[in-house]
Formats: sequence, structure tokens, C-alpha cells
Amino acid sequence: MLTEGTVIALATPEGSGAIGVIRLSGEEAFHFTAPFFKPKSKESWDKIQANTTVLGDFVSEGEIIDEVLLTKFKAPNSYTGENVVEISCHGSSYIQQKIISCFLIKGVKPAQAGEFTLRAYLNQKMDLSQAEAVADLIAAESEAAHQLALQQMRGGFSKKMEALRQELIQFKALIELELDFSEEEVEFANLEELRSLLNKLHKDVSDLKNSFAYGNVIKKGVPVAIAGKPNVGKSSLLNALFEEEKAIVSNIPGTTRDSIEDTLVLGGILFRFIDTAGLRETNDVVEAIGVKKAREKVKKARVLIYLYQRDTTAPVIVNEIQELHHEGLSILLVENKIDLYDNTHSEDLASEIKSNLNFESEVIALGISTKNSTSLALLKNHLVTLIQNMKSESNLIIHNSRHFHALSEALRAIETILEGLDQALPGDLLSIELKEAIHFIGSITGNIDNDQDILGTIFSQFCIGK
Repeated sequence: MLTEGTVIALATPEGSGAIGVIRLSGEEAFHFTAPFFKPKSKESWDKIQANTTVLGDFVSEGEIIDEVLLTKFKAPNSYTGENVVEISCHGSSYIQQKIISCFLIKGVKPAQAGEFTLRAYLNQKMDLSQAEAVADLIAAESEAAHQLALQQMRGGFSKKMEALRQELIQFKALIELELDFSEEEVEFANLEELRSLLNKLHKDVSDLKNSFAYGNVIKKGVPVAIAGKPNVGKSSLLNALFEEEKAIVSNIPGTTRDSIEDTLVLGGILFRFIDTAGLRETNDVVEAIGVKKAREKVKKARVLIYLYQRDTTAPVIVNEIQELHHEGLSILLVENKIDLYDNTHSEDLASEIKSNLNFESEVIALGISTKNSTSLALLKNHLVTLIQNMKSESNLIIHNSRHFHALSEALRAIETILEGLDQALPGDLLSIELKEAIHFIGSITGNIDNDQDILGTIFSQFCIGK
């Protein structure tokens, strides 16, 4: 089985560095380590206190492999909930592999991917959503992504899920009792109170579900497509944003034939900028492929910077944006090269464009010059504000697609229950949907033993034997 025995792995990235940390976890972690470690203090292994770090030599068959720092964690007060040993050695790949090999020869097993965190979950050191947050925290590329992962790992989201789940369990227990005592016509559940609770739960779950749009882009980075006609300055804008030459700039139309992508952190949020080929009809086969790819990139973007110049007519711009628009796309309508017009953009042209767009999404219009740092700062501020405005009313933000799916299913079940109440459906049918809602909310944290919870609630609050 995956979690049996004592396992070992390098806990720091592979390769040479100043130090490397090797982690062992399992009931016999201390037993396997003791023969190899010789403390400088000459203390015996048994006298090394838990949760302390000791300097010593790692010795194998009389040969000193390295001078190391060893930290000893005694179960259950460790990351995994098991006995854990962490060995900090010098960062030589040879030293790291030599130490690991010494343990493998003695019967310690190599840890599989994620096994330390899996053991922590199985030993109830964290729930499933917190375990997932560990991976998200490691992968965080921006301050905002880091904060989301940290919030989830510290358990705030788990507490909210458990509170929602317990409220549903409470009423399901009452309905189950009604079914058990149906012949005596005893009523335990006040259906109006249930309706009130379900309406509250519906709002709470809806708010959490709606927060995914923000949380997902924060986790993965906000895809921003820069699009427009050839030679409007798309590549120049990309270069100016990154303050380096990312793309070739030329006054020859059609220079950019493939998408150029790179990331930039603004206001603590990671943005993934995509410079696309100029949008136009062309007989050039290679350029035509680039134009097609440009449209595909915009379809996957969360924000569109549509770049144009003042000599372009409003109908042309409107038609282009209408073709590129899709649900959930935020649009920045950006007039470029305003340095040619006293650094002011044409509000009349922008208003004409906006008034002829037949969708409800807000379109923000501004002017820039890639030679003017002030106008570029304004563009960056608008980008950050656009994403910050996506935040839902919920204090908690979800960013995991599995959680989004579970909340969606729980919301569907709650809506079915509310419809059932309106139709005066019997308790046994409502109970089925309640069980579904409990299951999906519990699945987020890995707590899905509904039946045991319901039985526990019934027997703790009511004397069934009387």
C-alpha cells in the first residue's frame, strides 16, 4: 500500500546548491537513522529531544559522508503525523544521493510524488482541501496566488465548508426522524425554517462558486491578448510593458506571424500577455495561420487590449471587436500613438465605438503612447483594477476546479430541494437531495461519511429508545 513503511525523498529541488534537505517519514524513521548519525555532542540517539536540531556527521561503514544538521520530529507532532527525520546536508548531488542510497539499502522505500502530504491527510494533520493548497502554495507565482493558497492551507475555507455541511446534516437528521416516526405523525423539521436555511446556504454556496472566476485567474495568471490591425504598435506595447525587446518591431505590416507570450506581475497579480499577429485578410499562407491563431488566443483570454490608431474608422473597430468578443471577456479599448496628438486620445471616436458595441460588458477606453511611461502606468492600473473588481462578495475565494465542480453540484441539489419544498414533496425525496448536497460539500475537504454523521447527530440529540 502507498502509505505503508518508512519512506525517504529529497525535499529540496534536485541539483547542486548550498544545502539539500532529505526527509524520512514512518514509524521506523528513528530506527533507520540512528546507526548513521553521530552527534558532535556525543549524545546517544535516544537522548536527542524531539523538535530539536542537532549537528553531527552522517557516517556509513566508518566513512563520513557529510557534516549534517538533523531535526527529529516525534509522532504525532510532525508534518505527516508520523516519526519524521529531516537531514540538512550540503547541496552536492553526490552527497544527497549517497545519503539516500544508504537508507534504501537498509529497506527504506523511496517516497512517491505527494506521499508526505498524503500521509499528513490520512493522519488527519490536514484535510483534503488543505493538502491541495500545499501544492498551490509551492506553485504560486504571485503575491495574490500565494495569499489564496495560504488562506486555504490555514483552514479558513475548510471551516466554512464544515459549517455548511453541519447545517445540512442537522436538518437531514430531523427529516430522517420524521420518516422513522411517520406513523405517529410526529413533526421534527419545521419546513419554513428549512427553507430559510436553504436560502442562506444557497447564497453562501453561490458566492463561493462565483468567486472561482477571480480565484482561477489569480492562480493561473490572467491571460491578456493584445490584438488589433497590423502596425498599430502591438509589439511595441509588449516591449514597453516588459521594458525589453520581446518582439520584433517593424513598419512592415505582418511582421508578427506567431503569438509571443510572457508573464508580468502587476499589483501582486500575475498577467500572461500575448502579442498576436495583426488582424487582416491576407493571401500570405503563413501570415493567415498567424491571424487564425491570434483569434484563437483571444477566445481564451480574460482581458483583451484592442489597440488602434486614430485614423481607423469606428465601424472597422466595432466589427473586429464584435468578432473577438466572448462571454467573460473584459475589454480595454486603447488608442495608441497619442504622442502624435498632444498626448490626448479621441474621446469622440472612443464613444462612437462603445455606443455601437452590442454587448453588455463594460468597455474601458484610454489612450497611450509606448514612449510615455505615464500612459503605460495608467494602462497597468486599469488592468489591475479590472481583475480586483472580479472579486465576489464572499470573503473566501476558491481557485480549485474540483471545488468549483463540487459547489456547482451542491448548488444544484439545494435548488432541487427548494423546488421540492414549493411542490410539497415528501421528506424521503427531500432527504435524497440533502444527502447529495452533504456529499458534494463534504467531498471538498474529504469528509464524506454522511451516514455516520447523521447517526451521530440523531443519537446525541434524541433518545430513540423512549
